[in-house]
Parts: sequence; structure tokens; C-alpha cells
Amino acid sequence: MRKLRIAGVLLFCCCAFVTNAQKKQVRIGNKLYEQKKYKQATAEYQQALQKNPGYVPGLFNLGNALYQQNSLDQARQVLSATAKQAKDKQVKADANYNIGNTYMKQQKWEEAVNSYKAALRNNPQDEAAKYNLSYALAMMKKNQGGGGKNDKQNKDQQKQNKDQNKDQDKDQQNKQDQNKEQQDKDRQEQGDGNKDQKDQQNQHPQPQPSKLSKEQADQLLNALAQEEKKLHDKKEKGKAIRVKVDKDW
Repeated sequence: MRKLRIAGVLLFCCCAFVTNAQKKQVRIGNKLYEQKKYKQATAEYQQALQKNPGYVPGLFNLGNALYQQNSLDQARQVLSATAKQAKDKQVKADANYNIGNTYMKQQKWEEAVNSYKAALRNNPQDEAAKYNLSYALAMMKKNQGGGGKNDKQNKDQQKQNKDQNKDQDKDQQNKQDQNKEQQDKDRQEQGDGNKDQKDQQNQHPQPQPSKLSKEQADQLLNALAQEEKKLHDKKEKGKAIRVKVDKDW
């Protein structure tokens, strides 16, 4: 949207019931306004209006100064009085245009539309009023109907994205839990295996009690002794006998 236009400060100070002091105060206020000293300009305009509250230049310029200070409700009240008091259609058009600007700042689109229409009734050639009227109409239509569907779609999409992210986070957490559980299980199984191996290493063969009777044991010992004697005798029999031989020269 194009920057909102503020109608130029009225520099005329002609009125049958206006004193020179009032004209001077309005001129001083105009200079302060041009210097963007809106608060000081407001004071000058208000003082000029004390003796003649219907003084149109003072009213119009006071409304503009209040607008520049963001005192929109007060500015609108003063500009409405200006439109009622003014005889000149251009002044009426500019006052209504600025009233529309106050509503635009507050995003009161329907009221802005009505104000710009009033401005165009007094000045049908005002291109800025036509432009702002089109913009205010579009915004009003968007808020009343066209925008509602889009807002709902945006909210639904945001909710869907939020749910998807939530599901993804949940799946990721489940995977992490499963991996941790598997790791704990593997560590436990490995620990049990090491324990079994250690237990096996620490175990020693235990002597088994004999199943032979005493008589059987004695017979076995005698048999072993006889077998050992036979082997000894055989070994002695097989040894060579060395004989001394005298040489015959």
C-alpha cells in the first residue's frame, strides 16, 4: 500500500470574524508543523481556536497535528468538525480523506471505506482517495470472507505440521529406546557368558571314589607287579656280554 497521504497544511487565514492575533498564531503553528514540532504546533492552533472554535484553518491544521502525534481519536473528532464547518468542497474532501487515514491506521476498514467515499463525493478526481478506497475494500473483504478460509487453511496446515513433528519425535524416541534396550540385553548376555567362562576356568576335576573292592584292587596290584618283573627280566636277558680278547701278535 502507498504511504498514507496527509493533506497539506492550510495556509490561508481569511475569515470575517478572525483577528490578526488568531491569524498570527495559525501562521506560527504552520511553521512549527513544517518543522515537525507537532506538539508546539498543536498548542498554537488550540490557542487560535479559543476565541473562534469554528475557525476552519485552525481546526483542519489542529486535526493534522494530532494525527501526526498518533492521537487518532482526537484527530478524527477535530477533522469531522472541520468537514462540517467547511464551505469549500476541497477542504471537505481533504478532511474526510484524513479521517479515512485515521481509520486505516487502526485497521477499521469499513469506516475507512465510508470516509474515502465521502472524500470522493466532494472531489471525484482525488486519485489518492481512490487508491486508498480500493485498498480498504480489499482488506474489508479479506477479513469478512475471503481471508477466513485462508486463515483456516493456514491453521489446519500448522496443526498438521505440528502433529507430524510430534509423531516423528515419538518414532525417534521409540527407536532410541529400542536401541538402548538391545544394547542393555547384549551387554547382559556378554556379561553372563564371561561369568560362565570364568566359572568353568575356576572349576577343577574332583577325585572320583573307586568302584573296585579291596580284593579286586589287591589282585590288580599283584598283576601289575608280575608284569613289571617280566619286563625287567626280559630287559636283563637282552643285554650284551663283553669278553676280553688277548691280541695274537
